Amino acid sequence: MPRAARRPAFVILGLTVALVGAVMAGVAFGAVPVSLADIVGAVTRALSGRGGSGANDALVLGLRIPRVAMAALVGACLSGAGVLYQALFKNALADPYILGVSAGAGLGAVLALALGGVGAIAAVLVPASAFVGATLTMMLVVAIATRAGRMETLSLLLAGVAVSYTLAALTSFAMVMRRETMARIVFWMMGGLQSATWQYVAVVGVMLVAGLSLPLAYSRELDIILLGDERAGQLGVDVKRFERMVLASASLMVAAAVSVAGLIGFVGLMTPHMTRLVLGPRHRLLLPASVIAGAIVMVLADLFARVVLAPVELPVGIVTALAGGPVFVWLLMRERRRSL
Repeated sequence: MPRAARRPAFVILGLTVALVGAVMAGVAFGAVPVSLADIVGAVTRALSGRGGSGANDALVLGLRIPRVAMAALVGACLSGAGVLYQALFKNALADPYILGVSAGAGLGAVLALALGGVGAIAAVLVPASAFVGATLTMMLVVAIATRAGRMETLSLLLAGVAVSYTLAALTSFAMVMRRETMARIVFWMMGGLQSATWQYVAVVGVMLVAGLSLPLAYSRELDIILLGDERAGQLGVDVKRFERMVLASASLMVAAAVSVAGLIGFVGLMTPHMTRLVLGPRHRLLLPASVIAGAIVMVLADLFARVVLAPVELPVGIVTALAGGPVFVWLLMRERRRSL
């Protein structure tokens, strides 16, 4: 295998090993540590159909593994959406949270929760409402930021911030109107995975696969779109149709993440950018590597949120914001230097 081809393979392998390690740590550590032997025993008994009834089995199978799996899926969704937005807008600062897409998905999810979505109904209604909110928000931000067929970085960011504030106000209004659900929704909006269940894991997993399928199949077109709309059209890409497909795929993944974990910022900004620095811009490698890296980041962020003040648990959105804020400032300064 040529040396140039070996490096991406090693990076993907390294990320996969790191994800396995992060998952094991996420299951093992918490307010109540669980040994590796107990984890293996619980999983083995579950797979063999013997299903232990001990406290460790209930903790591992009923709480820790669904939560860690949910964290990995949420991180993968946000990072995958970040890659697509950054490619579509040709902007390293594009991110579901900064563009207001997360706020739109959050408003849709809050409306579904405020209207009484619970149980099996919530597992379908909340993600569906979040998807509608995310899609409409992205369309609005793009329309505001586009002038004479051109979209500038500053206009895109300002439009995202303005729309986010407006949607946050509407979300607050919805909570005030349904005060009995306010405390639950406020804590959910801070970002957290306390409500993780196998049912939600299945729903988010399906939405992640659906959101990634077409972009992975059209990774060459994602590379071409970076050359500009005119050049991409000359190379045979139906730009408008392709943009709609990418927006729908990204919005589906954002909706999946927000509907179960609330508003979690900067994962879709940090992870794709750092992965791009290592692997370059080719989306055939960048997209799957970023998805794995996003899963790692989210699992570790959730682990930190659970153990740093144990038994008190921090909202994971606080952890990602503290880590992502400085990265966003650095990227903004880097983009400014490039434009000079």
